[in-house]
Amino acid sequence: MPPTTIPVKSRHVAVVGAGAAGLVAARELRRDGHSVVVFESGNEVGGTWVYTPHVEPDPLGLDPKRPIVHSSLYSSLRTNLPREVMGFMDFPFVTRPDESRDPRRFPGHREVLLYLKDFAREFGVEEMVRFDTEVVKVRISESGKWNVQSKKTTCFSNENEHKSKVEFDDEIYDAVVVCNGHYTEPRIAEIPGINSWPGKQMHSHNYRTPEPFRDQVVILIGSSSSAVDICREVATVAKEVHVASRSVADETYTKQPGYDNLWLHSMIDNARDDGTVVFRNGKLVLADVIMHCTGYKYHFPFLDTKGIVTVDDNRLGPLYKHVFPPALTPYLSFIGIPWKIVPFPLFEFQSKWVAGVLSGRITLPSQKEMMEDINSFYSMLEAAGIPKRYTHCIGESQFEYNNWIAAQCGCQGVEKWRKPMYSAASVNRRLRPETYRDEWEDHDVVLEAYEDFVEHTSASNL
Repeated sequence: MPPTTIPVKSRHVAVVGAGAAGLVAARELRRDGHSVVVFESGNEVGGTWVYTPHVEPDPLGLDPKRPIVHSSLYSSLRTNLPREVMGFMDFPFVTRPDESRDPRRFPGHREVLLYLKDFAREFGVEEMVRFDTEVVKVRISESGKWNVQSKKTTCFSNENEHKSKVEFDDEIYDAVVVCNGHYTEPRIAEIPGINSWPGKQMHSHNYRTPEPFRDQVVILIGSSSSAVDICREVATVAKEVHVASRSVADETYTKQPGYDNLWLHSMIDNARDDGTVVFRNGKLVLADVIMHCTGYKYHFPFLDTKGIVTVDDNRLGPLYKHVFPPALTPYLSFIGIPWKIVPFPLFEFQSKWVAGVLSGRITLPSQKEMMEDINSFYSMLEAAGIPKRYTHCIGESQFEYNNWIAAQCGCQGVEKWRKPMYSAASVNRRLRPETYRDEWEDHDVVLEAYEDFVEHTSASNL
C-alpha cells in the first residue's frame, strides 16, 4: 500500500553487516527517522567487495570451526554489469576524475569498493558503523524486542608483541535488519566416489590467482560468471582445464574457441581412486584439482528465531517478497536475499520498504495474507518445476519486483533504461565472454541513461 498519514514512529534498529545492503539500509532507516547501529565484523565498509589475498585453511569451506574469510573476490575480478546499471538510484556509479580510479565501464573490484566508500561518506553512514564487531547472537527477548549480542575485537601492539582484546556486549533493539550477504558459505557438488579420489578439491571462494595451477590438470564445476572467468584465467597457466556444467547436454565435449587446453563437458558422473574423473559424456580425465564454482548457501549462524525462519535446500523462509518473515514482521527483515540480480538498486528498494514499514508509513498485509502469498509463490515454483534452491533466483523479474516495492513506498520505480542495459549486458556476456567487458553494443541505451539521469537530477533540484 502507498504511504499514509499515519504518524511516523522511530525505532532503534540493528543492522547486521556494512556491505552494500547494510550501507543503503542504514541510510534509508535514518532517513525515515530511526536510530541505527550497524555491526561490521571487518575494519572497513564494503562487505564482499573488500578484497583480501588470504584464503581459508579448509579449501572446500566445510569445516564449521575454520577461520572465516568473508570475501570471495579473486584478484582479477571485474564487474559483469556496466557501472551505470549497478549504481544506487540517487548516487550514480560514475567515473571519477581521480587518476587512481578505474575508469572502465566494467571496472575491477577495487573501484566498486571505492564507490561504496564514496556512498558511505556522502550520506554519513560510517558514523553509524561499529567496526571489528561481530554479531554472535540475535534472539527475541522476553520483552518481545530483540537481544543482540556482539563481540568487539581490538588489536594493538608494542615493540615486542601483538595483542588483541575481546569485549562482549549485550543490547536490546526494537528491530533487526539482516544484511550479512551470502557469498561466504560454499555449496559443494555431490560427486560419487569423491571420498576415495586422491586429488585436491577446493571451492572458488578460496581462488585468488591462477599461478598455483601452473602445469596442472584442473576441473571446474559450474557455469556461472565466476566459473566463466576463472576457467579462462586458469587456462593461461594450466596444462588442461575441463569445465563440467549441469546446464549442458550429457554428450557435450567441446574445445572452447581460442584455447588448445580448455574443454566444456557435461556433468561429472563419478571420481575414481586412481585419480581419474569420469564425465557423463564418457570422457575420462586424470586430474590434479577439482574446483567447485557451485555457489553459496544462505547462512545465519547468529540468528535464533526458535525455528520460525529456516533454510531448507537454500530456501530461506518463510519470507514475504524475500524480505519479511510474517510471524516476526516487521521487526525482523532481510535485505539482499534475491540473486541473479542487479544488487545495489534492489537493496535500495528493499531498504526503503523496510524503513517505511518500521516507521508506520507503509502497511503490510496481515500475517495470514502474507503466508497465503508465500504459499502461492511456492506452489507456482513447484508447478513450474523450479527446484527449491532457486526460490530466490529472480532474474528478469527483478524489475517488476523493484517496481512493485516502489509502489508500496510511493517512490519512483526503476528508470526505464536499466532493463535494456541489463539485458544487453547479459546477451553480450553470453555471446562474447572474452571481450564483452571492453566491446559492447548498447550505446543508444547508455545515451538514454545519461539523458534520463540529467533530466531526473534537474527536476530534483528545482
